[in-house]
Amino acid sequence: MDKTFMTTAELAEKLHYNSRYITNHLLDAVLIEGVHYFRPFGRRKILFIWETIEKDMFTTPKIDMPVIPLKRGGVCHG
Repeated sequence: MDKTFMTTAELAEKLHYNSRYITNHLLDAVLIEGVHYFRPFGRRKILFIWETIEKDMFTTPKIDMPVIPLKRGGVCHG
């Protein structure tokens, strides 16, 4: 299976997001290292795996995950 690797700028262009939003908000919150992206040779540069991101965008989240309600209406996945 061929995988398409993208830089942050390429992913931002494809998803119509700002690249800064991807690195500040989506990284490690929605996009998981080792699943959606990796750092080649352990360096700073990040390469995203498009097929994994695309597959996860169209799957529905699991409802049975334990959540802790927070005071201001948010939840903590713990």
